[in-house]
Amino acid sequence: MIVSPLWRGKSYAVLGLARSGAASVRALLAGGARVVAWDSDAAKRDAIAPPLQGRGWGGAVLDANAAPAADIPTPNPSPEGEGLLTLADPLEIDLAGFDSLVVSPGVPLNRHPVAAKARAAGVPIIGDIELFAQARASLPPHKVVGITGTNGKSTTTALVHHILQTAGIPSLMGGNIGLPILEQDPLPASGVYVLELSSYQIDLTHSLDCDVAVLLNLTPDHLDRYDGFEGYAASKARLFAMQSATHAAVIGIGDTPSALIARGLSARGEHLTKIAPGVCMDQSRWPSLQGPHNAQNALAAIAACQALGVPEAMIDRGLESFAGLPHRMERVAVRNGVAFVNDSKATNPESTAPALAAFSRVHWILGGKAKADDLDACAPSFGHVVKAYTIGEAAQRFAAILDGKVPVEVSGDLATAVAHAAAAAQPGDTVLLSPACASFDQFRDFEDRGDQFRVAVEALA
Repeated sequence: MIVSPLWRGKSYAVLGLARSGAASVRALLAGGARVVAWDSDAAKRDAIAPPLQGRGWGGAVLDANAAPAADIPTPNPSPEGEGLLTLADPLEIDLAGFDSLVVSPGVPLNRHPVAAKARAAGVPIIGDIELFAQARASLPPHKVVGITGTNGKSTTTALVHHILQTAGIPSLMGGNIGLPILEQDPLPASGVYVLELSSYQIDLTHSLDCDVAVLLNLTPDHLDRYDGFEGYAASKARLFAMQSATHAAVIGIGDTPSALIARGLSARGEHLTKIAPGVCMDQSRWPSLQGPHNAQNALAAIAACQALGVPEAMIDRGLESFAGLPHRMERVAVRNGVAFVNDSKATNPESTAPALAAFSRVHWILGGKAKADDLDACAPSFGHVVKAYTIGEAAQRFAAILDGKVPVEVSGDLATAVAHAAAAAQPGDTVLLSPACASFDQFRDFEDRGDQFRVAVEALA
């Protein structure tokens, strides 16, 4: 676990006890902090403090330095240096005197009343990545790579981590992917922390000076959390504002907003690498990095690893051996010459477009809870679509958009779409789940949707 001596004896309120929030609580307690934690989900509250189950607020306190079953029935602050946990809703207590409010990235700061309450009390609002940034000074010498963008973050983060591992360089992957970074054991000296960073996580971070910062692209997303697209882009740009000027910046300039951010950093000279669109590359040796979008992801990963001093031979070896990530253009089966590809992570049209471009004959399964009113980003590759099969909440709307452009069927649910696509596909075709939508209308999350796709493929006669 990663902890900081700076937290000892300080007081923190933590709102949201999913993975990153729970990890923040455990790390702060291990560092000797006094923590008030809350989640609207009682099961999450019970999971973070088992001895408090059924006792509610009531002043029950868990002593992090004592046996698991111990509790101290007093609401008084803990003695200096003793990590103590109390369950209480930050909206119901006085926040004055707290050192920080730690919120999970899923808490919408533009709408949640706790944000205004914390600001009125003069309490900084931070997240687990800022806690990691605070802990860096006490860790063995290391470097940090921060990777953001609308699309491609997970693949690029995993690819950089894989190349480092291939080169024998100690590395950890965290942030918006895998285990929360605070939950993991610190790296030895000369290690590299590779962090996927969403705009929400960047919003909650104030002092993360990445040795290498990467922006892949910017397209409209999460606009319900920002004052327009400009606010979203400004959030991403903060990753570079937190950097030392001599640290490396890698920016894809295939869209105007990203190119403008790169232009603003032009004074960095050799410390700025621009990734231009449409660079011709031989991707034949990289089986899990197909399509033009993965060419861009690979170029960004190469530039990041070069900035870290990874030998070129090790970079090449890592690109060749990279296995890819589940739910991101993942080939789950080949049946009778037909490939079945799970791209469930594509939750908006911009992230689906590269998958359509990567295959020449596609039976396209799309739909769900729409984030956009159109499929314009996918239109350049409509010529690759043999037939589309729409599902979920957006099924009728997307079928209407596609009518007259590609053959389309309203399948309704995923199992029906897979069965009909498989029956129509010919050897050499690809049945592609790339929904261009969120999953929450019919599935728990995009992973569940991808898993159900695999189940449907395995059930084919």
